[in-house]
Amino acid sequence: MGCVCMKQRHECENLAAVLASQTCFKVNEVKSLYELFRKLSSSIVDDGLISKVFHMLDTKRDGVIGFEEFVRCLSVFHPEAPQAEKAAFAYQLYDIWQTGFIEREEVKEMVLALLKESDLILSDDIVEAIIDKTFEEADLKGDGKIDLEEWNELVNGNPSLLKNMTIPYLKDITTSFPSFVMKTDNEDDNNIYL
Repeated sequence: MGCVCMKQRHECENLAAVLASQTCFKVNEVKSLYELFRKLSSSIVDDGLISKVFHMLDTKRDGVIGFEEFVRCLSVFHPEAPQAEKAAFAYQLYDIWQTGFIEREEVKEMVLALLKESDLILSDDIVEAIIDKTFEEADLKGDGKIDLEEWNELVNGNPSLLKNMTIPYLKDITTSFPSFVMKTDNEDDNNIYL
């Protein structure tokens, strides 16, 4: 769908209602998210991690993150999204090479990407110690990789691992980001025309 405008108000309302029924967002929040989507869709810079996330969001595999894909994915970060959905998304993110399990090198790449994003500098020894500790706790089978079952076990024992999978502001996006609410002549329903 991208930034293609819908001609019919009815289609917009239907899409907002469908997305609201399939995600943790309310109809008015879906409409507000469209404004955020429009602002973000023209400002993405590829840094490796962004590329991985882009491919995860592009569920249609058409090289474009459409609005529907954006809302469905963003729902994973909603405070009311189930922990299982958050864990599954995080697992996909860590499974960089999409092999069905997480290897040491993938964990290292993610740790380094997160450190770079946070402007933190740690020695190679400390990074390796983080990876060693992660595998000590997570690799219950001792086979040098973390499968989905082991990942879920790790997350259940350490729920703080999913802390970055929740964006509190999504709880009520229209209140948190009033500038995303589209004002129209018809103020009764804050319509946004997609």
